[in-house]
Amino acid sequence: MTKLICNSCSKVYSADDPVWRCNCGGILDIKFTPQIDIENIKSKFSGMWKYRDSIPIDNDNSIISFQEGLTPLLEIETEGGRLFVKQDHLFPTGSYKDRGASVLISKVKELGITKVVEDSSGNAGASVAAYCAKAGIECDIYVPESTSEGKLAQIELYGAKLHKIPGSRENTAEAVMDAAEKNYYASHSWNPWFFQGTKTYAYEVCEQLGWIPPDIVILPAGNGTLFLGAYIGFKELMDAGIIETIPKMIAIQTENCAPLYKSYTNKLIEPSIIQSVSDTLAEGIAIAKPVRGTQILKAVEQTNGEILAVTENEIKTSLYSMMKQGYYIEPTSAAVIAGAVNYQKKYREDIMNKTLVTVFTGHGLKGTDKLLKINKSEK
Repeated sequence: MTKLICNSCSKVYSADDPVWRCNCGGILDIKFTPQIDIENIKSKFSGMWKYRDSIPIDNDNSIISFQEGLTPLLEIETEGGRLFVKQDHLFPTGSYKDRGASVLISKVKELGITKVVEDSSGNAGASVAAYCAKAGIECDIYVPESTSEGKLAQIELYGAKLHKIPGSRENTAEAVMDAAEKNYYASHSWNPWFFQGTKTYAYEVCEQLGWIPPDIVILPAGNGTLFLGAYIGFKELMDAGIIETIPKMIAIQTENCAPLYKSYTNKLIEPSIIQSVSDTLAEGIAIAKPVRGTQILKAVEQTNGEILAVTENEIKTSLYSMMKQGYYIEPTSAAVIAGAVNYQKKYREDIMNKTLVTVFTGHGLKGTDKLLKINKSEK
């Protein structure tokens, strides 16, 4: 039976309760035991929904999908060597957030909810708007006014009501909370159903590697929606006896906004308080107050992982390196590659025979306006 459990007070809610946060204010997690049979992963659904028995949506008729998922896993060359990159920038809306949005909005439909609100630096907002459009659900999206024009266009053209909020990403998160008091909050960080979609990253990677887990997984960590989702997925596969170990998980932040990196280096179990946040090319991970920061730090510790922070120059270097190989990615994706390169260089001898996997998080077409500014400044 699927249940929602508060991470703070342990209160239990039914999966049929339209809640996104505990009454005590704590975050909710989903307790669910998936049925995994790798010899018989067959479904009338394609893409990530081929793992139907591992996704706790009750009614097939509730599923909102564009047949997303099963993105290519390609081996590429970096300054640090070779590694596998999951091509999640090829999703329908151009980012991996479609994984979470598909499951979350399917649950929203199943609950009979007719309107949702969401806040985002752009990608999650576009994903939620797209899936709400397909489901016929009203949607209000809150974004920082500095969000890339391409993402703003996506959100509005999908039919969502766009709210551009002055100031930081945190100002946007604060603004949506008022709306969330009256409407269901389809949050990619607060809402636990989103992670039931992003966990399919782990399922796909393991299947594409012949059901052998990678040794090391390097993923972005702003709000940690992919990082924690992947951890959930790998843990489910290990608990089911499909894989023997969870990969070492490496989280990447930008130096200009690195509360988790600061905590990791100071051996703290809670996210550090950031007094000031500098502008960064990696807008998708510029989160000063990650809602599930403690869970991210715990996942890093439990997998003997690490948190790295990259500079703006390193982001630019990786961006151009990937572009010259034909991959048109947004700067946040380049930040993750920069972190992977740093990790490769730091542990060059130790990882020679190890399998490293990372991800392209978002397509460059979503941020072409910012990419043009970067290119102009470099000339």
